[in-house]
Amino acid sequence: MQYIIGSWYRKDELAKRSCIFHTSGAVGSMFSGYLMASVHHLGGRAGLKGWQWLFVVDGMISLPIAIAGFFMLPDVPEITNVWYFSPEEREFAKKRMQLEGRAQRAPYTKAKVKRIFQSWHIYFLSALYVCFNNAGGSQPAFAQYLKASKHPKYTITQINAYPTATSAVAVITTLIYAWTSDSIFHGARWPPIVFGGTVCIVAYSSLAIWDIPVGWHWACYILTGMGTGISGLCMAWAHEICSGDNEERAIVVGTMNEAAYFFQAWLPLIFWQQVEAPKYHKGFVLSAFLEASMILLAVAVRYLWVWEQAGRVRKGANLNAA
Repeated sequence: MQYIIGSWYRKDELAKRSCIFHTSGAVGSMFSGYLMASVHHLGGRAGLKGWQWLFVVDGMISLPIAIAGFFMLPDVPEITNVWYFSPEEREFAKKRMQLEGRAQRAPYTKAKVKRIFQSWHIYFLSALYVCFNNAGGSQPAFAQYLKASKHPKYTITQINAYPTATSAVAVITTLIYAWTSDSIFHGARWPPIVFGGTVCIVAYSSLAIWDIPVGWHWACYILTGMGTGISGLCMAWAHEICSGDNEERAIVVGTMNEAAYFFQAWLPLIFWQQVEAPKYHKGFVLSAFLEASMILLAVAVRYLWVWEQAGRVRKGANLNAA
């Protein structure tokens, strides 16, 4: 999906579109909590438990959307044939990307693959996304914190509903990051990344200490949602940096996603062990460390990108002089 988004939108649109897409994940987490708060009352109906009813309802919602996506997704401008675009609109979309400097598809060559893997793009951008993606983990921990509470004792409905406040913060801040990045910061992606990461460092460090006031405990869980909106900015940044080579853009965006979930497959087994719930000291320390690493990587990517652009300008000036 991110590759498709990066194939249709200009630099001043990318953060907004990427972040709107990622906002749907936070909205989905919210509604999952609300659904569970509701369907657990169905426990015992038709021989199914409450959590099993959640999967039934989720399937009923997801299947029509998946089928619609098969017919609605537009591919990329140069090969799209979706029914809702006229030939003129397809040509306009291609022209937009040409004016933006976004390269169209081209054959893979040995030289191209070698150049992709010799560039800093794939390594730094993937590391940035790995740190972002694996720093999260507060919403499940929030629910377990509420479940373990004795004074007061929370109901099942409250345990499922209250943690959705984290997702609500994620939705709001994701949209704020997107619009400020595309407008106030004139396309710069690193300021919201640094801001969101800093807030999360404070929150996760406080949770690692654990013996903090109850109100601040709640605030820390909720404030970690301010780190969720960084995802779309990372992807938008990758699209811009790799604009000159379509195949590099596809490989880099795909590698960012795959690398993030490769680590997510085993890191929780070590740092977020269920036996330590709800006091995930190792998990909270890891999250704070990853947020700090993400900030450092964002600054590094910013300077490497500026250095690369300056090099292109110098190279162009030398060619003109020759």
